[in-house]
Formats: sequence, structure tokens, C-alpha cells
Amino acid sequence: MAECTTLDSLLEMGFDRNRAEKAVAHTGNQGIERAMDWLMEHENDPDIDEPYVSPAGNTLGTTEEQSQSPTEPPEPSEVAEQEGDPKQPISEEERKEQVKRLEELMKIRQEERRERERKEEIEREKQRRKQGQELLHVKQKLQDDEMKKLADQRRREKMEDRLAKQRVKEKIARDREERARKVRLLDGSTMSTVFKAQEPLAAVRVYVQMNGANGQDFNLITPYPRRVFTDLDMEKPLSELGLVPSAVLVVIKK
Repeated sequence: MAECTTLDSLLEMGFDRNRAEKAVAHTGNQGIERAMDWLMEHENDPDIDEPYVSPAGNTLGTTEEQSQSPTEPPEPSEVAEQEGDPKQPISEEERKEQVKRLEELMKIRQEERRERERKEEIEREKQRRKQGQELLHVKQKLQDDEMKKLADQRRREKMEDRLAKQRVKEKIARDREERARKVRLLDGSTMSTVFKAQEPLAAVRVYVQMNGANGQDFNLITPYPRRVFTDLDMEKPLSELGLVPSAVLVVIKK
């Protein structure tokens, strides 16, 4: 009975002949385990099922047969050694046992490869999640920075608007304080002038005496709400008497 070669073992285990021949050739016919490892590592190659073309002068025999030149006959001593020590063929039962052992070994290798691929996939998934979280963190930070920038800009705009309104109010207040205060004289005529808000009411009285009282004694009143100012009010500032930013005073006889 002939010896079971690596190629025969692969075919017995159900491998495609084309793939089996490639495995034997690429591993240098170094044994069934090396050939099985090659097949499992390259089973997903896109060219795995392309027809195998053996290099010129190369056959799929044993290593010893490959190393021997086909044009040179073996040395007589080597032939004698080969004839004196022939390889013993294996029985059918031994061949089946060998195939069974190789199939179990292949299952173990396949399981090891699946476990390795599973761990690699888990690690890749971890890396994808990590990168996704980092990207999400960067996006969130950019959004937060943009929102903060917009909030700061709005605060500045509100502050500038508030300051502008305050300046307008202050200007209006100053204008009102400086606005002309109208005085209606005894003869029904009127005159107006400007007084400082902190000037006393006496300054208005002096102004009337010099410009339209004609030497007559008089009182100063506001028509609405009606109020007659006394001598005690003369030293009080106009702002305290409610005569700012503008007011109408009426001159009446005592």
C-alpha cells in the first residue's frame, strides 16, 4: 500500500485539489500542519481559487524528490541506502487514524483562528467607539465654545445698548434741567429763561423783579397743582421744589 502524502491527506480531508496543491507548493511540502495553516490563513484571498500553475521543473512530490535533479542519476551509494531502507507503507486503518487526527487538529486551529478574529473584532470595535466618543467630545466642545462666544457677544451688545440708553437718558435729564422756565407776569405777558436746577427760587424772584414786576410786590405760584411759594421757599433749590426739568410760574399780587 502506498504512503499517504500531504496532498493525499488534504484531499482526504475534503480540501479542493487546486487549493491543496497551492498549500503544498507554498509551504515547500513541509508537512500537513504547515499546509493546513496556510489554507486557513489564505482561505479568503481573492485569488485562492485561481488555477494553480506549477513553476517549470517543480512537482508536488516529497522534499527529497524535489531536491534531487531529474537529469542527474542518484549516486550508487544513495541508491543502495534507499534500497536497503525502504519506507514502510501505512495501513488503511493507520491512514484513517491519521486523517482523523489531522481533522481534529484542523478544528482546533480553526477554533483558535475564530477566537483570535473575535478578539481582534472586539478590539477594533473598542477603538471605533473610542474614536467616536473622542469625535463627539470634540464636536460638543466646539458647540460649547460657539455658544459661549455667542452668549458673550449678546452680553456685550446688551451692555453697550444699556450704556447707550443711559447716556441718552442722562443727556435728556441735562437738557431738561437746562430747559427754559416760563414765568407769566402780572399783565398777562410771559417771559422765559434758563436756570440751573440747584439755583434757589430767589434767583427767579430777582429775575422777575428786574425784568417785569414794575416795582410791585408779588408772590410766585404754580397753577397746577396750585402752590404758593413763601419766603421760606426762596432759599430752596428749584430741583427740591419740583420745578425741574421745566415749570410754569405765575406772578400774582400780594
